[in-house]
Parts: sequence; C-alpha cells; structure tokens
Amino acid sequence: MPASVYDEPSAQHEQQRAQRLRKTARWILGVGTAVMMALGLVLLFLLTVATNNRQLYEDYYVWLFGLNVLVAGLLLLVLLWMGGRLLQRWHQRKFGSRLLLKLATIFALVGVLPGALIYTVSYQFVSRSIESWFDVKVEGALTAGVNLASVTLDAMANDMANNTRNASTQLGEVSDAGAGLVLERIRDQLGAIDVVLWNSAGVAVASAGESLLDLSPERPSAQVLRSLRGSQRPLTSIEGLDDDLGVSGTVDLSAVRVRVLVAVPNAQLGLLTGNRFLQATIALPATLVSNALAVQEAHREYQERSIARQGLRRMYIGTLTLSLFLAVFGAVLLAVLFGNHLAQPLLLLAQGVRDVARGDLTPKAVSLTRDEVGGLTRSFALMTQQLLEARTAVNQGVQEVQAARTNLQTILDNLTAGVLVLDAQWRVVIANPGAAHILRSDVAALSGQTLASLPTLGSLAAMVDAQFAQFFEARSAGVVTPRWQNVFEFLPQLPEAETAGEVPQDKITLVVRGAVLPHDQRLVVFDDISEIVSGQRSKAWAEVARRVAHEIKNPLTPIQLSAERLAFKLSGKLPPAEEALLQKSVKTIVEQVAAMLRLVNEFRDYARLPPAVLQPVDVNLLVQDVLQLYTEEGVLVPVHMDLDTHCPRIAADPGQLRQVLHNLVQNAQDASLQRAQAEGVAVQPVCLSTQWNATTGRVRITVTDSGCGFPEALLQRAFEPYVTTKPKGTGLGLAVVKKIADEHGARVDLSNRLEGGVVKGAQVSLSFAPAESGS
Repeated sequence: MPASVYDEPSAQHEQQRAQRLRKTARWILGVGTAVMMALGLVLLFLLTVATNNRQLYEDYYVWLFGLNVLVAGLLLLVLLWMGGRLLQRWHQRKFGSRLLLKLATIFALVGVLPGALIYTVSYQFVSRSIESWFDVKVEGALTAGVNLASVTLDAMANDMANNTRNASTQLGEVSDAGAGLVLERIRDQLGAIDVVLWNSAGVAVASAGESLLDLSPERPSAQVLRSLRGSQRPLTSIEGLDDDLGVSGTVDLSAVRVRVLVAVPNAQLGLLTGNRFLQATIALPATLVSNALAVQEAHREYQERSIARQGLRRMYIGTLTLSLFLAVFGAVLLAVLFGNHLAQPLLLLAQGVRDVARGDLTPKAVSLTRDEVGGLTRSFALMTQQLLEARTAVNQGVQEVQAARTNLQTILDNLTAGVLVLDAQWRVVIANPGAAHILRSDVAALSGQTLASLPTLGSLAAMVDAQFAQFFEARSAGVVTPRWQNVFEFLPQLPEAETAGEVPQDKITLVVRGAVLPHDQRLVVFDDISEIVSGQRSKAWAEVARRVAHEIKNPLTPIQLSAERLAFKLSGKLPPAEEALLQKSVKTIVEQVAAMLRLVNEFRDYARLPPAVLQPVDVNLLVQDVLQLYTEEGVLVPVHMDLDTHCPRIAADPGQLRQVLHNLVQNAQDASLQRAQAEGVAVQPVCLSTQWNATTGRVRITVTDSGCGFPEALLQRAFEPYVTTKPKGTGLGLAVVKKIADEHGARVDLSNRLEGGVVKGAQVSLSFAPAESGS
C-alpha cells in the first residue's frame, strides 16, 4: 500500500495534537490572567479600604502598594510577551497577524485613551481637593472653636470655684465630727458628684457622694496643699478632657474638680487645730464636653494632616496611578484576549476563503462559539462541503462527457462514412478520417475554415449550401423534416504520391445527408456509393447478359441448321444466278450466326465469371509470360515492358489477371492501330509497366497506348458493358477488367494522356495490394 495512505492519518493526528496544545496554552493563559486580575482587584480593594482607615493605611500601605506593583508588573510582562508574539507574527507575515494587531491596537486604544482622560481629570481633582482641605479659613475656624471651648470651660470652672468657696464658709465653725451632714448639704447645693473634707495632713475628715464607698480616696498632692495655704485661692482642674480620655470616649467622667481652703472665724480659731480643705467634684454638661472634644480632635487631626499633606497627596495620587495601571493593563490584556478570541473565527473564515480561492475544497475548521461569527464559519464550512460535492459531481459529469466524447470520437474515427460538422458560418468544426478518405483531401486541416477554401471541394460546398438553403426555406414554409438527402457526383483530387502527375481519377458517387444540430451547427454525412453503384450496374448487366445469352443462343443453332439444310436441298436445282444468291445468303446467315454465338459466349463469360482465388503472384514474371504472345514477328503493334524490380508479390488470381492483361493489351493495340490508320502515321508501341509505390504501399500495373483516347462523355462510363469506341466492339472488355479488379480489391484508374493539352492516347492503371508475408 502507498505510504501516503499512512501519512494522512499521521498528519491529521499531529494537527489534532497541535490544536489540543494550543487550546491548553490558551486555557492556562486565560486562567493565569483571570487569577492575576482577581488578585489585582482584591489588592486594589484593600488599598482603597486602607486609604479610608488611616491607621491601617499607615501600617500596611507599603505592603499593599508593593503587591499591587508586583501584579501590575506581571500584567505588563504578559502584555509585553503577547505584544512581542504579535509583532513576531507580523514580521514573519503570517496569515491573520495584521488583523490581530489591528484588533489589539483598537481595543488597547479604547481602553487606554478613556483611562488616560479619567486619570488626568482625577489627578487634577485629587490635587486640588487635598489643597482645598488645608485652607486658612478652615484652620482659623478650628482654632477659634478650640479657643471658644477653652474659654467656656474656664468660665464654668471659675463659676464653680466661686460657688464652692462660698459654700465652704459653712464648715468654718463645724468640727470634724459634724462635718458629714454639712457636706451632704453642700453637695446638694453645688450639684456635685462628690465632696471631701481634707485636713492639713491630707487625710479625709469627712465625705459625701461617691467617695463614701471608697476606702482610700485619691488624696491631693502636697504641692496642691501648699498652693492652697499660700495663695488662699481656689484651685480648679478640669478632668476627663485629656487625649486618652477623649479618645476612649468617657465623656460622662468629665468634671471640674475644685479645691478651696476652708476659712475659720477668729472666734473659733482656738477650738480647731490646723487648716482644712474642701474638695468638690462637679460634673460638666455632656453636650459641652462632647463638642469641646470634637473641636479639639478635629483641630489636632487638621494640624497633623497639614504637616503631612504632601505625603497624603502622594499616597492618593499613587493609589490613583496604580489603579489606572491595573485598569489599563487589565483592559489591554482583555483587549488582546478578546481580540484574539474574536479574530480566530475571522481568521478561520479568511483562511478558508484563501483555500477555496486556490481550489482547495477540503473540510474546513469551524469555530465552536455560539455567536454569529461562529455560525458564519459553520455556514462557510457547509458551503465549502457543498461546493466540493458539486465539483465532484461536475468532475464526474466532465469525465462522463469526456468518455462519451472519446467514444464518439472513436466511433467517428472508425466510421467508413464521412462526417462533417459546420458552424453557422459554414466553417469546419469536426471532420473524421472517413471524410478525408472519401474526399481525398485533408479536411481536418480546414478546421476553422470553410469547405470552399479548398478548390477541389468547391462543388461539394456549393451543393451543401444549396441543400441547407432549401431545407431552411422548407422549414420556414412549415414543412418540418428531420434531414435532407441527395446523391452527388464528386471529382476528388488524388494525393500526389498516387497520381504521380497523372490526370485525376473518375468521379465518385456520394449519397449526402444533412441535419441541423444544437447551437446552430450543421451536420453533413456522406458515403461513397461508387462501388455499390458500379456493383449494381455490373450485377444488372450480368443478369441482362445471362438472359440475352439464354434467349439468343437457343434459336441460333436452328437458324444455322435451317440455312445449311436449305442450301443443301437447293444446291444444283436453281439457276446459277439464284444459286449464287442462295449460297451468298446462306453464307451470310452462317457468319452472322457465328458472330452472334461469339457475342453470346462473351455475355456468358461476363455473367459467369468465377470468383477469384487469390495467391501470391510475382507480377513481373506474369507480365513477361503474357507478353511472350505479343513479341512474335509480324505483330502489327509491338508491346514494350518497363518493369520495376522492387515490386513485391501481389495477392491475385493468375488466370484472371492474365485475362485482364490480355484485354488491356488488345484494347491498347486496337486503339493505337486505329489512330495510326486514321492519320496515316507509323504505329506507336504499347507500353506495359509495373511500379512499386512505397508511400502508398501499392503495386501499380499501367498500360498506355497512342490511340485517340476517350471522349469526356465516355470517361465516366467506360467500365460499363456495351460502352466502347470500337466500330465492332462489344464493350465488355473493360467491364470484365473492372469486375476482376473489384474481385481483387484493386483500384482501376482510366484517363487520357495529355501532352501540351493534346490527347496523345489513353492509359489504364490497376493498383494492387502486396501479398501478406509468409502466405
């Protein structure tokens, strides 16, 4: 089995394997890209969240930014790799590279240009927004708010301090043991949370409020006690407004703590020992404390961010830039991927179109997508399959037509009849070898020319034109006939190799039929029926000769016997004159009866000519044997020989061929003698020659005389019985020659010898085929 039978499945297997590898590579690339895109989106989300959370932003910004830069770099590497592959395909001029590059460029521009525009606007917006946050008016308003809160708290603390000092006068005359009840009353008056009475040693003497349950209340420091003894002014402190407390949100614990020295009247100075100090803790209003803390916190954050606003600006712009890079890289990557995905069906379709343009109608690959482009590839593959089936059917039809044409040509080549196909301008379209053989002309060389362009075919062309004109005229008149037929006599032009300068042979009889073909073409079919006509004539004359011989021969003998008996009975009984007349008449009757008998015998011989028994014959030896009878002295017309020593043996019947040669030589002698006597000139010898023509493969026997030749009217009928130029000839000699030649398959040519346009005699030629070798 040929190797190609095994190569085709192997090639298909390799192609399927390559497709699977490409599909796997695309799948891995798609999954990797999706993972990187998802990771980038997650990191971008975390970066956005961190931006809103200042502490988280400060702690993890570097890590988040680094991870996002890493993802962006990976995306950039993937883009560079895919772009490099596209450029490599474009430089290698691979099919579809320009379309892929164009689609990638379009999608990339669609993603980059809007992103760049948005980035520019966002950059300006962020820059100006951050600058607008740190306006002078905003900073002054925050400072004023902080000052206002401080002044308000200070005023409230002073007021509470004055109230507490006034209330401390109630303890001036009260001993330590009775101070508890007074403290309760003072607590109610002041609306304090807690009231404690301290001695000079910093020990709690009495208390009211929350400190009653406290076993070890917080004592004032020695510095505070010294300050109270030295200045005798109340000391106030606002507690719960520090940073830690404010940040923790314990607004309810914010209060004003007032410490005053208890004044002692002079009368009681001796009864009390040492100084005592009153400490009152009065809660501040929650709304006031909350507003103060808010203003203080806002002012602090404003100062911090004002100091770090350049870094904050860089952080926001960096986040925006990184987001832009991720978006642009992702858009370009998706553009390349989706462009490739969109271009693949178009490339399959374009490749299929190129293959079909080259004539390749093998099954085409289709896209597995369910969109319109995929449907288009499937439709194109179906159309290609239908085209392949149509071309296969057309090729099969063409092969059938070619086979039919070959068969028709073979039939035409082997037809003995001539076939001509003419177009509407009477130009030859088809001519079979039979036409060239019958017309003795190279009709095939006239392809594209008219029959009339060959002078020898002018009469035939005129007859065909006239017949078709009558045919079309009859059709126009409503007489529909499938074809026309006519019998036509045609004078062919023999090849030079056969004529050898001689006058062309006699006319041949053609039966010509014509019909109209599709596409306005004309069909002309003709047969050479010359042999048939000649055979029919010979057969008819043979039948006539047989009947004439039968009818005439029977009464001739009684006539001769009756005339001889009459002469015998009347001999010596009549007067001399009458007896002389009787003898003369009887003699005439007997001579005419004898002549009639000879004529009847010739008719009998013509009618009863036996079939030829062909055998190899040396024509030169046979000619020499026959001419021995014409070389005796005293012969009126001598016979000369001109023999070709290269003549091969011919297939002939020796007896019948002798008869042919005798008839032709005798006719030639009679014609030469008749002209010499008529013109009173010396008799010219008769010439009998043989010639081998290697071109035609025939042996020619030619007999020429110097007689008067044949009239033009008799040339066409010279081989018919009873056609003769002799005064006493029967006209059966040439008829017998023609009949014997037909039996031998030989061709007989009869013509006048012309010299300078003057007839110098006649010649008869017989062309025989050589005998088969070994026979």
